Amino acid sequence: MDRLTLMETFVKVAEMGSFSQAADRLGLSRSVVSKYVSALEDHLGARLVNRTTRRLSLTEVGEAYRLRCQAILTDLEEADRAVGALHGTPSGTLRVNAPMSFGFLHLTPAIPGLLAAYPELSVDMNLNDRFVDLLSEGFDVAVRIGSLPDSSLIATRLAPLRLVICASPDYLARQGEPTHPLDLVNHECLIYTLQRFGEMYPLIHRDGTSVDVAIRGRFRANNGDAVRSAALGGAGIAISPTFIIGDDLRKGRLVRILPDWMGQEQGINAVYPHNRHLSAKVRVFVDHMRQWCGKEPYWDRDLGFEG
Repeated sequence: MDRLTLMETFVKVAEMGSFSQAADRLGLSRSVVSKYVSALEDHLGARLVNRTTRRLSLTEVGEAYRLRCQAILTDLEEADRAVGALHGTPSGTLRVNAPMSFGFLHLTPAIPGLLAAYPELSVDMNLNDRFVDLLSEGFDVAVRIGSLPDSSLIATRLAPLRLVICASPDYLARQGEPTHPLDLVNHECLIYTLQRFGEMYPLIHRDGTSVDVAIRGRFRANNGDAVRSAALGGAGIAISPTFIIGDDLRKGRLVRILPDWMGQEQGINAVYPHNRHLSAKVRVFVDHMRQWCGKEPYWDRDLGFEG
C-alpha cells in the first residue's frame, strides 16, 4: 500500500477519533482502516494511536506526525487545484473594479477580445474612483492606479503610470510658459483631488533630482477626465497621467511643459485577493491586460518615453 493512502487514512482516523467513523467516511471497512494505520506504525517504528474500548487518542508522536501529514496533504490538494486552475477553461462571471477614466479609455476596449477568446466567461465591470474592498464587496480583481498600500492583495504590474505637466496652447499664449517647477506657484493649476500628495506635488528631474511644489488653483476635481477637459479649455496647467492625455499631446491639443520634469512615476496594477492558487478567470484577465497595454504602453507612443 502506498504511503500517501496510509497517511490519508491516519489523518481521517485522527480527525474522526474513531476507526469506524473514519471507515464510513472513506468508504472502507473498519478492519481495512485499522490495518492501514498499523501498517503506517510498522513503517515508522512508532505507535501513533492509543487504542481503547471507548475512544482512540493519538500518542505524542502521533499528534506531531498528524500535523506534518495534514500539511503535506493540504499542499498536495492545493497543487492539484493550481494545475486545474492553470489548465482549466475560464468560465463564470469575473467581477472587475477600475477607476473611471482608465476603465472607460483602456479597460473597456480590451474586454471584447477577452470575451471572444473565452466564450464561457462573462465580465461584470464596476467603474468608479472609490477605493473598494475586494473581499467584502465581492470583486475578483481590480485595476489600481498609483502607489499601493500595504495589504494582503497580490499585485501584477500592467504598465507604468507617467504624470506629465501640460497646458493648452491658448493658456500658454496668455500666461507664458514656466521654466522651472517652482514657477508653477505663479500659475493657475488644475488640481486632481484624489491624488495622494494633496496640493504638494513631488516632481522628478530626468537626472534624478526632485523638488516638492505647492500648487494652487481655482479648479479642483475628483476625476482625471474633468481635469483634462479644463486643461483643454485653457483653464490652467495640469499634472496628468499620459493614459488620459497622451492623444492630446500627440495632436497638439495640449503641450508638454517642463519636459525634463515629471510627476513621481508609479504603476498601473491589477490586484486580486491572496489565494494559494490563481483562478483561471483572473489569470486570463491579467494576462490579457498586460498584452493589451504592451511592454511600452500604446498610449505613450511617440511621446519620447521609449528606451
